[in-house]
Amino acid sequence: MSKPSPEVYERGRGMDAHNKVMRDIRSQKQKTYDPHEPTRVWIDEDNTPDGVYDSLTIILNTGGCRWARAGGCTMCGYVAESVEGGTVAHEALMDQIQVCLDHEAEEMDDGEKAGLIKIYTSGSFLDEREVPAETRDAIAETFADRDRMVVESLPDFVTREKLADFTDRGLDTDVAIGLETATDRVRHDCVNKYFDFADFEDACEEAAAAGGGVKAYLLMKPPFLSESEALDDMKSSIRRCAAVDNCHTVSMNPTNVQRYTMVDELFFNGGYRPPWLWSVAEALGETVDVDAIVVSDPVGGGQERGAHNCGDCDELVFKAVKDFNLRQDPSVFDQVSCDCEATWEFVLDNETSYNMPLVK
Repeated sequence: MSKPSPEVYERGRGMDAHNKVMRDIRSQKQKTYDPHEPTRVWIDEDNTPDGVYDSLTIILNTGGCRWARAGGCTMCGYVAESVEGGTVAHEALMDQIQVCLDHEAEEMDDGEKAGLIKIYTSGSFLDEREVPAETRDAIAETFADRDRMVVESLPDFVTREKLADFTDRGLDTDVAIGLETATDRVRHDCVNKYFDFADFEDACEEAAAAGGGVKAYLLMKPPFLSESEALDDMKSSIRRCAAVDNCHTVSMNPTNVQRYTMVDELFFNGGYRPPWLWSVAEALGETVDVDAIVVSDPVGGGQERGAHNCGDCDELVFKAVKDFNLRQDPSVFDQVSCDCEATWEFVLDNETSYNMPLVK
C-alpha cells in the first residue's frame, strides 16, 4: 500500500494525527454483524458506456477496508458495518452472494437477471485480505452469464491478473476507484486518503491492460472546504478525471454524514453542513461537455445529514439529478427552481473556511 512521504506527514501531525482521531471515534462502535449476510443489496438502473442496464448492487460484508482500520477517511463510516476480526471466510462470502441472488430472483420480473453486477466491500474487492483469490474467482464464475461487472478497489490493488478473472470470462469489467478529488492536497488533508492522482492514472492503465475500464468516484464537499471551494474543486476534478485515458465514467458522491466519522463529529458540533443540491446540479450541468459519463447518487438526499436545499424543493432537484444520470441532459435542471437558490448563491459568495457553515 502506498504511504505518504515522511517529509509531508510527520509523526503526530497531518495524516498520522487524522488517523489517531479516526481510530478513537471508530472505537465507539458496539454493534456486530453476521458474516453470512451482505451489508446491503438492491436493484437499480445504471448508465454505462453500453447504455442503461438493470443493475444488481451488492455490498459484501468483509473484514473492512485496511486503510480504514489504520484510521481512514474522514467521512467514511462503512468500516463500522464490517465484520470484526478483519477476515471473512470464503464460504461465508459465497453465502452472502447467494442471499443477493435470492433477492434478485424475488425483485426481478419473470426470472429476468440484471445485466450489470456491481460489487462493493466498503473497502477494496481486489484486496485479497478482504476477498480471497478463491472467492474472487468463484464470484466471477457465478456472474459469468451477465454483461457487465463493476468491482470496487483502491488503486494499489488493481492488477491485470486480478481483473482477468472477469475479463477472461467475457465480462465487460470496470473498477470503481474512490479517488474523491483530483487535487492531492484536498485528498490528503481533507479526506485523509493516502494516494496521489498519479496512482489513479496508473490504475487506469493497469485496468486497460486487462481490457477493463475505470469509474472514478468523487466526493462533493469534503470537510474543511467551503461550499464554493468544494464546487470549484468538483468541477475541476470531473474534467481531470474525464481527461484520463480509460476513465469512462465519473460518479459524484455528495458527502453524507455517517456515524463514527470525523465528519459526524464536526456536524454534531455545528462545524459541517452537507452540500447543497444546487451545487450538485451545477457541477453536473457545467461538466456535461466532458468525454465521460458523469452521474451522481446523493445518498440521504433531501435529509439533514445528506445533500439538501431548503426542504421544499429537495425532492424535485433530487429527481432531476436521477433523470440527468440516465439522459445526460442538463436541461432537466432548468425545470426546477426555488427561492432558496438565492440563499445558496449568497453562501457561495460569502462562506469561507473560518465562518462555515453559514446556514444549515
